[in-house]
Amino acid sequence: MKESSIVRIELYKLTIARREQFRISLGVMDSVENILVQIHTTDGLYGWGEGSPLPYICGETQAISLEAARTLAGFLIGKDPYAIEARLHDLDRFLVHNTTAKSAFDMALYDLLAKQAGLPLYALLGGEKRLFFTDETIGIDSPEVMARQALNTKKHGFLAIKVKLGTNRHDDFERIQAIRAAVGDDVLLRIDANQGWDLVTAEQTLRDLARFDIQYCEEPIAHWNQAGLRYLREKSPIPIMADESLFDHHDAFRLASLGACDYFNIKLSKSGGIHTALKINAVAESAGIQCMLGCMAETRLGLTAAAHLVSARPNIAFADLDSAFNKEGDPVVGGITYDGGWIHLPEVPGHGADILPEALKSWEWCTVTVPA
Repeated sequence: MKESSIVRIELYKLTIARREQFRISLGVMDSVENILVQIHTTDGLYGWGEGSPLPYICGETQAISLEAARTLAGFLIGKDPYAIEARLHDLDRFLVHNTTAKSAFDMALYDLLAKQAGLPLYALLGGEKRLFFTDETIGIDSPEVMARQALNTKKHGFLAIKVKLGTNRHDDFERIQAIRAAVGDDVLLRIDANQGWDLVTAEQTLRDLARFDIQYCEEPIAHWNQAGLRYLREKSPIPIMADESLFDHHDAFRLASLGACDYFNIKLSKSGGIHTALKINAVAESAGIQCMLGCMAETRLGLTAAAHLVSARPNIAFADLDSAFNKEGDPVVGGITYDGGWIHLPEVPGHGADILPEALKSWEWCTVTVPA
């Protein structure tokens, strides 16, 4: 059997406007500025991957990710696309960090391997197709606006709502009080401070908010303060989930060893892709820690790959895969579909998401090929 090789890689700047601004404690997002990677092989297959850079979390912008991807693509041309371990080792050895750019290649390689095997990605990963739901996230605004958005989210069939906080004790209390009053007691509330509180404020605010039956709180304090996170976990009546303090399996081992959190939030653009995400989940499962699969600002393409991973690993008990909402248009064909908050996976080889040809024509792009 003739060995396949990577013959061409196409890189795209995926830029989409948001219908509304989205505010978290770290900044305000007006548009989606991602990258796409399409890897073509000599056996006629191609795989799609998406990276979603957030500079205040991963240290990458769209321009940085695209330039890194352009360089990284040169290391993959002519090589076996199905030896994923070796290919990702090539990229890590050449360039440290840049997890968002690497995650796009990782996703495309897994898409290719699943297509070559004739399996949906969840099956390639050794899992089975299962039904699960995502929350929908509400950005920081006035209590009145956030309560109205929460009620609308409930009316659209979502069982869980994630609320962005991280400003100050009084205002964050007012926000959650208004939201709980609006949606009642039959909706799960999750909160995310995005490192917005100092340790004292975090402890006080979490004690205040416990009366509203909060499922968990993500990254309440600065990502570097893991000793503080451990202290907070011991004192907080609300379970703590690590996010910005968790990039890879080494971070997972450190957090688990410290007893610093109750849950892990895995994001593909933060971890470098599926390969490392699997390692994080393995560490978590060994330590008795359940995980969530979260998102940055991916389209349904990146979210589809993430959803396959959720389906394949039961220890990933929670999903926050809602970034397809609040965008001006959807450039993705195929992929996951939503029924309220419930997510349905496609039953085709690969991850099952593709990009509309007319959308590709509107974005800046470049091609890396085998040298002449």
